[in-house]
Amino acid sequence: MRTPRATVRLQFHRDFPLDAAIPLVDYFADLGISHIYSSPLLTSRPGSNHGYDTVDHGTLDPELGGEAALGRLVAKLRGRGMGLILDIVPNHMGVGGPDNRVWLDVLEWGRESAYADVFDINWTPADAALVGKVLVPVLGAPYGNALRDGTITLAYDAERGEFQARHYDHVFPICPRLYGEVLAAADMPDLVPLRDAFAAVPAERAGKAEALQLKERLAMRVADAGVDWLAPVIAAHDATAPDGCRRLHLLLEKQNFRLAWWRTANDDLNWRRFFDITELAGVQVERQEVFEQAHALVFRLYADGLVDGFRVDHVDGISDPAAYCRRLRRRLDQLDAKRPHDAPPGGYLVVEKILHQGEPLPDGWQVDGTTGYDFMDEVGAVLHDPDADEALDLVWSRATGDATPYGAQLEAARRQVLRDGFGAEMQTATRAFHRVAREDLDTRDITLAAIRRALNELVVAFPVYRTYVDASGRSDQDWTYLSAALAQARRRLPPIDHPVLDLIDGWLGGEAQRGLGDVLEAGTRGYAIAKFQQLTAPIAAKSVEDTLFYRYGRLLSRNEVGSDPAQMGLSPSGFHAAATARATRFPGAMLATATHDHKRGEDARMRLAVLSEIPNEWSGMLEELRTLVEPLRRALPSGSAPAPADAVMLLQTLIGAWPPTLSPDDAAGLAAYAERVAGWQLKAMREAKVHTNWIFPDTVYEGACAGFLSDLMTAPEGESARAAIAECATRLAPAGAVNSLAQTVLKFTVPGMPDLYQGTEFWDFSLVDPDNRRPVDYPARIAAFEAGAAPAALLEAWRDGRIKQAVIARLLQARAANPALFADGSYEPLAIEGPGAGQALAFLRRHAGTVLLVTVTRRAAAMLGPGAALPLISAEAWGETALVLPNGLPACLDDLLGDERLAPAAGRIPLARLFGRLPVAALLGRSTAASAETGAAVPAL
Repeated sequence: MRTPRATVRLQFHRDFPLDAAIPLVDYFADLGISHIYSSPLLTSRPGSNHGYDTVDHGTLDPELGGEAALGRLVAKLRGRGMGLILDIVPNHMGVGGPDNRVWLDVLEWGRESAYADVFDINWTPADAALVGKVLVPVLGAPYGNALRDGTITLAYDAERGEFQARHYDHVFPICPRLYGEVLAAADMPDLVPLRDAFAAVPAERAGKAEALQLKERLAMRVADAGVDWLAPVIAAHDATAPDGCRRLHLLLEKQNFRLAWWRTANDDLNWRRFFDITELAGVQVERQEVFEQAHALVFRLYADGLVDGFRVDHVDGISDPAAYCRRLRRRLDQLDAKRPHDAPPGGYLVVEKILHQGEPLPDGWQVDGTTGYDFMDEVGAVLHDPDADEALDLVWSRATGDATPYGAQLEAARRQVLRDGFGAEMQTATRAFHRVAREDLDTRDITLAAIRRALNELVVAFPVYRTYVDASGRSDQDWTYLSAALAQARRRLPPIDHPVLDLIDGWLGGEAQRGLGDVLEAGTRGYAIAKFQQLTAPIAAKSVEDTLFYRYGRLLSRNEVGSDPAQMGLSPSGFHAAATARATRFPGAMLATATHDHKRGEDARMRLAVLSEIPNEWSGMLEELRTLVEPLRRALPSGSAPAPADAVMLLQTLIGAWPPTLSPDDAAGLAAYAERVAGWQLKAMREAKVHTNWIFPDTVYEGACAGFLSDLMTAPEGESARAAIAECATRLAPAGAVNSLAQTVLKFTVPGMPDLYQGTEFWDFSLVDPDNRRPVDYPARIAAFEAGAAPAALLEAWRDGRIKQAVIARLLQARAANPALFADGSYEPLAIEGPGAGQALAFLRRHAGTVLLVTVTRRAAAMLGPGAALPLISAEAWGETALVLPNGLPACLDDLLGDERLAPAAGRIPLARLFGRLPVAALLGRSTAASAETGAAVPAL
């Protein structure tokens, strides 16, 4: 079976290298984990704390220990029967700086580079000044200012044997064909032979080899004479002097790159980047030679048995994700024969893909599923009250003074992100469709401006990340989403632009336009389709996850990656439907509840979810808090800081992530917590792009907000407010813990493969990165696990998080003992009857006579009451509520979490009995016939 039993996600970096994981393997194995799920390991930008800025596809990161350390870790894993899943980044590479040799070779040689097709560069853009060049928008000031100020310099790097232009940490290799001009700038007789030899290099491609030989000769000469030998040459290009400025400028104008002010990127960039990050350049992994180069090392690691499967990062950035995934699957299948006989089954393959509500992962990709954002949304939503929409809308609008509907805010965010962050990408897609129009006699008069207007509205209206249309047409799923976007765009466009929208519809795989098949070049159309689909995904992500999530905060537990804040909750039947579909289509899909990208920890979300159950009470809490913090707000010319929306989201954040053991009079603890929240606050305000942003930060507003938070958390004048915040957290915490335990049990029992994000076996009240990547206290977790306490025995001390770990351990050990049940077992929703039916959810897994009956409490706030100290609902509160049992169950069921044996009678189990010791239950049993076949007794704990 290639699907892991369960993974633990580890974030490797220089402070937590591969060797640091070796002492943890025994703990993970004993816990029940089958595979480590590793962050990217290929060489990334020095100091990277995430690994998604790969700079070399051919080596493992030396900061992590390199291939030797990987071998040591895998040897330890193999000794415990475990495997390794590797996160790979095929869509982009880290560029800028001095460390990506492939990128630097492209800057040095342009289209002559052997790597000219690695990056998604438009070598023939509309701007004639950029034809054959790469725009490099890294200058901190306009080009002329940077040049005259001397921040652009010429240097000779003796280690690399090359002339370079430099700008702080950035280096730009000078093309060797122009070394003759460089050397001619200084009156040095001993340079004349080399200068003349460079000048005589033929302009044709054949001259490249000769230029490289001369470059090597110069390097050898410098090695003998010392780099100071070239000091007169360097001095002649000193741009702080008029002659040097002119000389350096003329030299730079002839390069295969064009240096530019960083602000030009949004309008003029002629290469695809990751989202709006100019330090990450898009890779054309759809090209066979690029695919092979980018994957050569990871394929070798797979064939050698050092890696057993892959997680593909940002699959939607690839021009044709389906073709890429199928190609990757074919190669893994081919390499399986080369893997060592003692390696675990390989080939597990999942993709990082955000799915809109109701959007299925497309068929035919030949992957095992997604990385679990869809499940994270489903399990979170079913633990919210879906009927709280209107009440929480009212609370939000009263507190912020903003009643703008969510849909209008989403549209505004999309327009802003498209305008301010993706102008170049929009221009690329527009010009691509314009070229399509020009190739048809019937459409050649359609203007660039008209196409841009129609395309802009289509992108703004797009309901999902992207479609997967190619030149052959659309799938039914693509028809659905494109039709919705086209209808919305049509309502927003004036009638004069409707025919252009119809043309774009046709070009994107709709009804063929007259004459289209006769004159349209498929490559041109295919390129336009790809550029459109590579545009909609980042617009969707940046406008929602990195903008609207920080503006619209009626309930922050629904502002999570993979979730839609407009959807408050999900019914049990909706949750069951999603689980059933996953069991049918992608039974090995990853199940996540926390990731390196989450906006707030899984248990902080579960605490805040309680507010959906008590919106009226929350309204009173919030009003009191706003009154208490009002004296702490700062008066600015533009208004008080923080602004109402920022203040409400800050208060929710403080309540949701408040550490369970933090006292409001613990000065050191409050200071440490305030420091963490301050990092979140700054990021949140800049991502919101309302009062400040990353590009033009309003330091006055930011400083005022930082002072507000500091006073609130540490100053005497904030004492009453922080005491009230702590009281709110205490009020929500027991019901939040019930939600957390329910979420945990569901993740480890429903169809799919559960992933445990590092450290979240204890309560996870982390905030957005980098807070969610802080060091994990593994000694404390190991000690708690080795103590071996049963979950029910830890209920009294639930605040320390050990109960969550104990639940995880019991369920993982059940998965290890019954792999077929969890991998292939049925999923059968169960009915609950009685007055508390809406407060529980239940299902049955069944395989070959073995059954697992799972029941969890949901929406427990009302039954716990405001004064509850423990996350346990009384028998009186459950009353006559009972779980209705299906036929064919074993006579006895063992409670995996409560250490009890239950004998269901009359086809029902009262929930008061089922939840007598814990608010969650997982009952395992085996029929007598199945026990006899195996010679085993009914399992007992």
